[in-house]
Amino acid sequence: MKNVAILLLLTLFSFGLKAQNTSKKQASDQLITNQAVEIACGECQFKMKGKDCELAIRINGKSYFVDGKGIDDFGDAHGEHGFCNAVSKAEVSGKIIKNRFKATNIKLLSK
Repeated sequence: MKNVAILLLLTLFSFGLKAQNTSKKQASDQLITNQAVEIACGECQFKMKGKDCELAIRINGKSYFVDGKGIDDFGDAHGEHGFCNAVSKAEVSGKIIKNRFKATNIKLLSK
């Protein structure tokens, strides 16, 4: 009987741990739909740590590197108005997963 009670407690405890991990994972995934953001080079303009010039967006003061679109997909990043030299505005859709923005759509907005 004592072993059954211990087994029951361990089982309930393991379910509790699994529930906490699941909710934490869901909280980190955030869907973004047609939201206006700032867009630029993460290293040059947003002072993010990385290995090379890489496209990034900033939402509500928090910056995310972008997956699915490249920094030169919108023109020369090192040109006069390129992402390494200026912060632009864009309307984006996608999902934030593990602190990276997985882009499904990026539309630059005129200034």
